[in-house]
Amino acid sequence: MKHIPSLVAEEGRQAIYPSLAGKRVVITGGGSGIGAGLVEAFAAQGSEVVFVDMLEKESAELVSRLAHSRIAPRFQRLDLTDLSAMEGFFRQLGSIDVLVNNAANDDRHKLEDVTPAYWDERMAVNLRHMLFAAKAVAPGMKARGGGAIINFSSIAWHLGLEGLLLYETAKAGIEGMTRALARELGPDNIRVTAVVPGNVKTARQSKWYTAEGEAELVARIGRQRGSRHSRECPTRPRAPATLLATRLVHAVGVMLKMNARIPQKHVRRRVRD
Repeated sequence: MKHIPSLVAEEGRQAIYPSLAGKRVVITGGGSGIGAGLVEAFAAQGSEVVFVDMLEKESAELVSRLAHSRIAPRFQRLDLTDLSAMEGFFRQLGSIDVLVNNAANDDRHKLEDVTPAYWDERMAVNLRHMLFAAKAVAPGMKARGGGAIINFSSIAWHLGLEGLLLYETAKAGIEGMTRALARELGPDNIRVTAVVPGNVKTARQSKWYTAEGEAELVARIGRQRGSRHSRECPTRPRAPATLLATRLVHAVGVMLKMNARIPQKHVRRRVRD
């Protein structure tokens, strides 16, 4: 396999992927945190970015800040728990090349606080919309000859972090859903991938972490991944959301480039085998 160089060779420099120029990209939860980093990173590639969120002020500020982009990103307020509204959004938008299912909410809770209504609301916020967004965009991607769907999971359920019972349940489900979607959509040259972020620095996460808590989290990630990583990890600060975003853009750029090179009949044969 060919070596792929690091996306960020020097601070302030970013690799450019021609395979992303002009591509239609939808990012859910793009108004803040990791999502905002994704909007900025795809816009820097010359992609046509549309992002949805409930945060109007933050989203408007992001659009204003990126107005100079080759194709200025667009924002639409959308409640992803309203499936009818979401279906209408995708129907009006038309076919796209890339869907990034990023939107989620990790409010803390305990088992004793969980009710059937809260269960349904948490699954609607953290899991259900991803499946129905994929369902909405798949026909258009097939008609365009392929595409990429990225589903955001989380390291939280791998570590069993406290106070996140339903969030972790949903995030575990995302990885299983991703495998099933990849099997079903692969024959149509649609690549479905789950991303499992580790310790990412965002304003929201800063609400939960103390310096001591962060050190313990990083150490747990290291233990979960192996002894060598554990020795290296404790001195590493949280990665900024922008770094995660640029690495994801790199991966999607490679996916779309590969899609363009693989004849459809070969994709179908590979998936069947």
